[in-house]
Amino acid sequence: MLDIKFIRDNKDVVQAGAQKKRVKVDIDALITLDDERLKELKEIEDLRAEINRVSNDIPRSPDSGLKIQLIEEMRIVKEEIKAKEEKLKKTVEEWQKIMLQVPNVPDMTVPEGAGEEDNKEVLTWGDKPKFDFTPKDHVELMTELDMVDFERGVKVHGFRGYFLQNDGAELAWAIWNYARKFFGEKKFKNFIAPAIVRKQHLYGTGHLPGGAEDIFQTQDGDYLSGTAEVPMMGYHSNEIMEKEELPKRYLAFSPCYRREAGAHSKDTKGIIRVHEFYKLEQLILCEASHEESVKYHEEINKNFEEFLESLNIPYRRLEICAGDLKSAHVKSYDTEAWIPSQGQYRELSSASYYHDFQTRRFNIRYKDKDGKYRFVHSLNSTAVATPRILVAIVENYQQADGTVKIPEVLREYMGGREFIK
Repeated sequence: MLDIKFIRDNKDVVQAGAQKKRVKVDIDALITLDDERLKELKEIEDLRAEINRVSNDIPRSPDSGLKIQLIEEMRIVKEEIKAKEEKLKKTVEEWQKIMLQVPNVPDMTVPEGAGEEDNKEVLTWGDKPKFDFTPKDHVELMTELDMVDFERGVKVHGFRGYFLQNDGAELAWAIWNYARKFFGEKKFKNFIAPAIVRKQHLYGTGHLPGGAEDIFQTQDGDYLSGTAEVPMMGYHSNEIMEKEELPKRYLAFSPCYRREAGAHSKDTKGIIRVHEFYKLEQLILCEASHEESVKYHEEINKNFEEFLESLNIPYRRLEICAGDLKSAHVKSYDTEAWIPSQGQYRELSSASYYHDFQTRRFNIRYKDKDGKYRFVHSLNSTAVATPRILVAIVENYQQADGTVKIPEVLREYMGGREFIK
């Protein structure tokens, strides 16, 4: 959420940012509503001040008749305050509704564009494998190697259900353990985060109200998180830190859940797009500095790309255009791995920064050296998500005889074996 003072002082910038993101919001209407909110709030404060003044005068008045008159007048004023508070409540509800619709202002370097087709490729790495045989897709490979059971997965879970089994499960565990070691050298503090979160935390991160159709809800009214970003942002909600504590660097593992509501016809086979998966997430909280946010954004994105390089998986980096940039984001990169069977790159990671858009909602602040309280900046990136990364591994490392070569850095976690047979 943007600061209303910032919106009022920079309404043209905020309106232009919304238009660049293809978000329809009327900033002038919001400011008019904010004027009404402030007017009604002042009226209530003035009436309360009058009650306090008269309440102090009543005991000192020698005229009992005047006392009774003043008491009656104050009773009427209290009724007036009650009515104005009800009106203010409705005004604030409408004000909050529009405030939640105002998107973050994209960075000036974010490319123009209407949607994902306009995202800008800024880097490619690695050599795509050249096969002297017809390569198989991950569904055929993993099924023949008894790494996955889709039929029983659908029987138990339904659409998009799966069981990772045998070397499929072993490969997932190997990835997690290797990632723990790899990112452990990057000075992160490790967490296993809860997946069940309260509704307000999804509003805090910006996943609500816009992404409601993609989120699973429990019978008790809580939600299943689609990323450890949500609980980790809630971890410091309503807290004040010292500047010397920053940056906070967290690596959090959690199960993740997404309905994939808008993707019924996409990736209906295999483990690229599933309802339930596991993810390690990088999250950093830093001081309120654009330069610091940019620096750490580049760092956490590079962390993941170095992780892919250590696995020798070809990838490319996309700079997300304004029309495809999420409401809360200032800037985002997607890193996509090469998938041979599809002849295209597919997303494995997203790295984003937010300035104080999230922390203002979570009320996460720090005390600066000058004694002022400031909202920290937040940013996050995927460290690794399974099972999707398994697709890139088995397809890029497949052999002519149907076996899969195990990436060298993972072999110590798979009994020293070189191949999945």
